[in-house]
Amino acid sequence: MAVSASAPSPRNPGPSWGYRFLRTADRVAPEWLYRPCRALGTLIAMANMPAQRRHSREYLAAILGRPARFREVFRHFFAFEEALMTKLRVINGRPHRTVYAPGADDFRAWLEGGGPVLLGTFHFGVSDLQGCQIGGYHDQHVYVVRQRVGNSHDTDALAARFGGRLHFVWVNEPGELLFALKDAAATPAAIALQCDRVEFAARTEAFEFLGARRLFPFTIYHLALIFQRPVLFSVGVPENPDLATLHASPRFEPRPGEPREAALARAREHFQAFLRQVEALLRRNPYLWFNFTPLNPVAPAAVPAREAAA
Repeated sequence: MAVSASAPSPRNPGPSWGYRFLRTADRVAPEWLYRPCRALGTLIAMANMPAQRRHSREYLAAILGRPARFREVFRHFFAFEEALMTKLRVINGRPHRTVYAPGADDFRAWLEGGGPVLLGTFHFGVSDLQGCQIGGYHDQHVYVVRQRVGNSHDTDALAARFGGRLHFVWVNEPGELLFALKDAAATPAAIALQCDRVEFAARTEAFEFLGARRLFPFTIYHLALIFQRPVLFSVGVPENPDLATLHASPRFEPRPGEPREAALARAREHFQAFLRQVEALLRRNPYLWFNFTPLNPVAPAAVPAREAAA
């Protein structure tokens, strides 16, 4: 979908040649030399990204319970850079393996058996790569809903790397989503959506996360009821450059004839349980939350019933 001519074209930070440079350097430079160079490059990037530094500090203060130190902000940026390097190395043909965490049985059963499903994930760890790994299963096709941005060499190259099994649905306005998904939903392929950034969400609801009731996109469950598709959430935790662990939710299944409000109540419980799972992972490694944007806003306080009646 095209953005209107008057709107600024969003793009990833960094020069247009940056991803290709990183891939080339990874091929020719020894890791003992290349890793310190990446760390230096991360420091330079941090110096030129004041808004992202501010958002990193806001998130880290929420997860750590205290103001973040400079080295912790750097670790956050560097963890993101290393996750990007993992994707670029997969593009270069480097093997990458995924193992399953306890509780991921429903996800594994779907992956091995197939069937139409909605896959939800967050900007977390190597979660982007999980969709690509799924696309590596010969019988599994995945439509990934993404915002079209400039300087997206990694996205384009990953689609090429996985040989026609990984497809992208470009949506730059929330109102476009249902129309954009119509063709994909008519196929047995999976549809994957990012479900953590509220600025692109048509519908949001409040959930407990990082000590407050915060707004999160909830559109995926409305789509589940419209298209009668189950929902599975997952995130990928990097263990080393060649290995990740997939953590996943149980399967949320629409029930024929169930009243809509009852289905949405089950959906809220399902999403809240997954958010608790994600928060537990972040308590172990705070640097895997890759939203260098404002933290999910705290939901407005509920209006008392008497005041609402007035």
